[in-house]
Amino acid sequence: MTDETRPAPAEIRAFRAENPQMRERDIASRLNISEAALVAAEVGISATRIDASALKLLERVAELGEVMALSRNESAVHEKIGIFENIKMGMQSAIVLGENIDLRIFPTRWAHGFAVTKKIGDDERLSLQYFDKAGKAVHKVHLRPNSNVEAYRSIIADLKLDDQSQEIVEAEISASEDESGDVDRDELRANWSKLTDTHEFFGMLKRLKIGRQAALRTVGDDYAWKLDNMATAEMMNACVRAGLPIMCFVANNGIVQIHSGPIFTVQAMGPWINIMDPTFHLHLRQDHIAETWAVRKPTKDGHVTSLEAYDANGEMIIQFFGKRKEGFDERTDWREIIESLPKAGTSIAA
Repeated sequence: MTDETRPAPAEIRAFRAENPQMRERDIASRLNISEAALVAAEVGISATRIDASALKLLERVAELGEVMALSRNESAVHEKIGIFENIKMGMQSAIVLGENIDLRIFPTRWAHGFAVTKKIGDDERLSLQYFDKAGKAVHKVHLRPNSNVEAYRSIIADLKLDDQSQEIVEAEISASEDESGDVDRDELRANWSKLTDTHEFFGMLKRLKIGRQAALRTVGDDYAWKLDNMATAEMMNACVRAGLPIMCFVANNGIVQIHSGPIFTVQAMGPWINIMDPTFHLHLRQDHIAETWAVRKPTKDGHVTSLEAYDANGEMIIQFFGKRKEGFDERTDWREIIESLPKAGTSIAA
């Protein structure tokens, strides 16, 4: 296949059959197609087109019982095992605030939906998979051994589309306005110092028309300082040793998925750093991290410190906070861990 030639569904399936061990995202990349196009090629065989509405999913997903919720971007995969509960729906945003599954959803950005059956030996793995207009994965719900398969079949029957074609038409997602320009440092610091909640930060950036990384580079190292790019792994291991609960955010165009709690098992494998705990799995490509920052934001409860990793395009890969309760100051042990991490240019790690 050349870059100019889009493979037909039959060609996609043939390539998959010839490369059974290749990861799906790698197949899509090799064929120069979206992951949604890869799944669509299986419609009528191992996939069924379903309504892509996030709200229709949220109306029914609790019927499945225990599932694995998976959200990812190009560099991080965030997996949580639990049930969908405490769901609050809105047309522009929806929230899931379960004990294990914690999501912030942007329904207008969900464009393609599929129910997928994947056979591995004698096992049959069932999932609901959703993609944005560009065909990039937004969210996947994987059934677990204790999931309600009858409810899954019922959901598919109710959400199945008349259109069961094997091809999709992707659309470009318009880039956000260029907000990488200069900003007056004193104006930025004045606005930053007046923050009373971390959720005000994005609004401040929009108001000042400055990108996130540009703000970090400008504001001064009392509010943001650059870390060595191995700092994320070092932070994870320090939190394991301290038994310190964290919050871990992974986002893409249509969702933010959050883990809140302690972590126990951190493993490196090739370029990946992995958390492999009973109800939380994280897979992070360390070689995709171009910049790492420690960031302080004032709040009404005292300042809050985050660790943020960015890729070469300036997109945030992942963000961490120390877990805290609203109305309480940040944990001093979390601050101590962040403040002890090696700054950029100072690490002696191999």
